[in-house]
Amino acid sequence: MSRAKMIVHESCKDDSFSIVEKQYSSKLCSPSLRCTTESVSELRNEDKKKKELLLRSRIAVCLVGGARKFELTGPSIAENILNVYPNADLFLNSPLDKDSFKFSIFKDIAPKIASIRIFKPTKLNETDFHRRVFTPRGSPNGIQGLLQYFNLVEGCLTLINAFQIQNDFTYDWIVRTRVDGYWNAPLAPNNFLPNNHYLVPSGSRYGGCNDRLGIGNLNTSQIALSRLSLIPQLDAEGFRQINSETSFKAQLTTQGVKFLENRLPFCVVSAHKFKFPPRGLPVASMSSPGPLSGAYCRPCTPVCAGPCADDFMAILPIDFSRIEGENGTVQLCDAHGEWESDWENNFDRFAGEKLAELRKRVMESKFEKCVKDFDEMKKRAVNWDAPDAKEICGIASRR
Repeated sequence: MSRAKMIVHESCKDDSFSIVEKQYSSKLCSPSLRCTTESVSELRNEDKKKKELLLRSRIAVCLVGGARKFELTGPSIAENILNVYPNADLFLNSPLDKDSFKFSIFKDIAPKIASIRIFKPTKLNETDFHRRVFTPRGSPNGIQGLLQYFNLVEGCLTLINAFQIQNDFTYDWIVRTRVDGYWNAPLAPNNFLPNNHYLVPSGSRYGGCNDRLGIGNLNTSQIALSRLSLIPQLDAEGFRQINSETSFKAQLTTQGVKFLENRLPFCVVSAHKFKFPPRGLPVASMSSPGPLSGAYCRPCTPVCAGPCADDFMAILPIDFSRIEGENGTVQLCDAHGEWESDWENNFDRFAGEKLAELRKRVMESKFEKCVKDFDEMKKRAVNWDAPDAKEICGIASRR
């Protein structure tokens, strides 16, 4: 079997293992062993020390993608990442669309703004090697959609490298995730891995590695974020007709980057419709305790939870669409139709008063307030590459 085919048919889990087991099982406890009071206390002390070290480190957080439901996801990202690590610099790389006005909330929720890039998207050139390496199956916009996503991700590197040169320093850590990710718990210190290991979420592997978030040092991140630049090397290695997740795994593997998985407390908010019961792709309720590790979600009233959800997860292939979790951590939506008519009330109920207020503030913002907020945000940002605030706010569709 060729090297390429071996990588395609392995799962991300085969190359990695639970961070908890790796870091702690030999000296403290593991998921399969009962933890003592002393061991739990020692774990907490280690996390506290690591958190203190991270707060003294240089951290870049880069968000990519369209604003879509940013009124739901943005405040959760601020609360569970940016406010947890207030020393982190925020980078945004996003295409201009009718929802871009929602980014004005950054004025109120982002502690530090390094670079904002909101650009008018253009079609990317599809070459023969793009068509050889990638399959359009599973991508809503085919190969063009994959290239657009890869361009967004690699754009993080462009922004971050320029900022480093501009300020004559280098980042210790780079966190790359999606604008449409909803977080229901803080990003824990144990997700920042030592020894040049790169962190990816568990589950939702789709034959490769979950590519909806990545955390690593500067060296590993330079490789992990080079989604466009490394395509010719994947072509030369013989990879054919693979999806985004498989190419991400191949990218890490062929470049010698060691990676580990962990369950992470976020999901990707999606308006796409999927069959129910889920025979292929499950959609979780945003109210699920989780962690959901980047699985698709929506603010639904769950129709299947507890043993029901566990049974469905057991059917789904572990190296494809399964959401890892049991004992009530995953609650499923019937996502075959549109969002429920009272989804806002559902969201406000489980998200809490603070995030509910911010959601309403975003959606009730008038044109003049939107422009003022963008202008104030521009003054706070070190680098700004975006259309005029009046253009961003003017193309917003109002309800």
